[in-house]
Amino acid sequence: MFKKHFILPLLLATLFSETKAQSNDPRLAGLDSAFTKIMNDWKCAGFAVAVIEKNKTIYTRGFGYADIDKKIPVTENTLFAAGSCTKSFTCALIGLLQEEGKLSIDEPAAKYHPGLHFSQPEMERQITLRDMMSHRTGLPRHDEAWGLFSSRSSDSLLLKIAHQPFNAGLREKWQYNNFMYLAQGEIIENITGVPYAKYLKERILDPLGMKRINFSVDEMAKDKDRALGYATLNNKPVYFNYTNLDALAAVGAINTTVVDMAQWMKLWINGGQYNGRQLIPNSFVREAIGSQMIIAPALPAANNPELHFSNYGFGWFLSSYRGHYRVEHGGTITGFSANMCFFPTDSIGIVVFTNQNLSQVTSIVRNLIADRMLQLPYKDWHKMLYKPQVAANPYIKPSITGKTNTPSHPLRSYEGRYENKGYGSFDIVVERDSIFARLPGSSWWLRSEQYDVFEAWEYSSSTGPENVRMKMVFRQSPSGSILAVELPLEPALPDPIVFTRSALPQVLSARELDLYCGEYQLTGMTLKVVRKNNSQLFLIVPNQPEYELVAEGDDHFQFKGIPGYSLQFREAGTKGFGQLILQQPNGNFTAQRKSPGGNEK
Repeated sequence: MFKKHFILPLLLATLFSETKAQSNDPRLAGLDSAFTKIMNDWKCAGFAVAVIEKNKTIYTRGFGYADIDKKIPVTENTLFAAGSCTKSFTCALIGLLQEEGKLSIDEPAAKYHPGLHFSQPEMERQITLRDMMSHRTGLPRHDEAWGLFSSRSSDSLLLKIAHQPFNAGLREKWQYNNFMYLAQGEIIENITGVPYAKYLKERILDPLGMKRINFSVDEMAKDKDRALGYATLNNKPVYFNYTNLDALAAVGAINTTVVDMAQWMKLWINGGQYNGRQLIPNSFVREAIGSQMIIAPALPAANNPELHFSNYGFGWFLSSYRGHYRVEHGGTITGFSANMCFFPTDSIGIVVFTNQNLSQVTSIVRNLIADRMLQLPYKDWHKMLYKPQVAANPYIKPSITGKTNTPSHPLRSYEGRYENKGYGSFDIVVERDSIFARLPGSSWWLRSEQYDVFEAWEYSSSTGPENVRMKMVFRQSPSGSILAVELPLEPALPDPIVFTRSALPQVLSARELDLYCGEYQLTGMTLKVVRKNNSQLFLIVPNQPEYELVAEGDDHFQFKGIPGYSLQFREAGTKGFGQLILQQPNGNFTAQRKSPGGNEK
């Protein structure tokens, strides 16, 4: 959950500050008043701009505040999170490796990394790097697999791809997918033997003189000239904690300034060449900014007949802008929005960064500047895109004391560890008279809606439940035990993501485990329960593999890794248990104890 920090009411005109432009280009004269209105209307904390023409940066400015509380203004050297603007850097490294003969973008991507697998094995022979770079693999986003189940290990995230379902055929349609860029980063590291950020620095960032750039919000937080992230709620800026993307360096972890990103624009405007040095192969540049996949028909609208076609290259969106070919990419990280674009036939580039969440400011400012630089007739983009900020309470509090429907099972029956290998795992626990889902970075309070359907509310220990996240539907076995839970985490899939239930880990002493050990008779067959290595309990069935048992309390054990199968022991005096009840999908079977013992220490 983000940290909420409500700012005292301010006239946003007082937030407006600016750094001096590096030049006074007449084409950009008089934009200050337009930018002031944008700042006021959108309740934007701050933004920065850079404009490039051919091989020169002709304009840079900062507006508003990087830190509202401390009144730190945005400058052209303020660090912002650039998000998915990172993707074009990743593709450029792939192009360099192809130029050096170390890979081919038309060979199967799995050929270049032994850990890359797909849920449809035949795709390992078909999905290429070209498919990954142009978002046409048939995989939907699956973003909650890294959003809700975050990790600082890119290796662990890569393993999830093997368990994520497809929703389309290969090259059937365009679907944005961050995991495919994670995979490209892993391939780069596997081939070069160098961490992604270090390799990018050596091959591209240092030659371009991009010095104020990093890939870690921990490092960004230490910088004196860095922006804090905000959203606009109730007409006020609200502070957001930084989002850690250490494991997603190749996807969207770049933090940089508009001055540095201007260098990147110069490289692409000039066909991959900078200061006489060809940093990216020109042939790859042409492919990267050429149409590789159609996103949508994007027919001209009546109010914008000059805006048409919407395609994708390698890490770049492609479109027609009022008769000019435009190449661009945005970036959205919690609390930040970014956009960079260039017009290859006009040799013009524009970079806009803002510390406002999901902001239209980047698009409005970009278009206003583009019209000036391209000397196009005036169009009021601000008026066209502006939507008044509605003052409404975004935090909806449930009535905890109101009527709550009774679920079909006692709350303790839902407790367990729930796992999906394509996403991650979380625990459901009962505390006092409430039930919670404990995820890696957040907690949800669950309210029974009916039977085995619960509403999941975001929960904070300081503010309680707020904001409904989704409905959770539990599955049960024929015997009535809870097997799994369904979560609608990927809207592009027809079915929800299923998390299988296992027992919450419990540590029992060797003495406690010994009470369960012994031989149990079941219709002429002897079952054995034995303890191994002091802490592990196993069920041994004749002519079958050994089954490890996981304690979940109340003398109940789950079969590890086998949903729907469990054991319930019944007491018989103080020396152990007289019965073992085998619970499985086709019914319950009771075995009588023959003798104690059977430990293998």
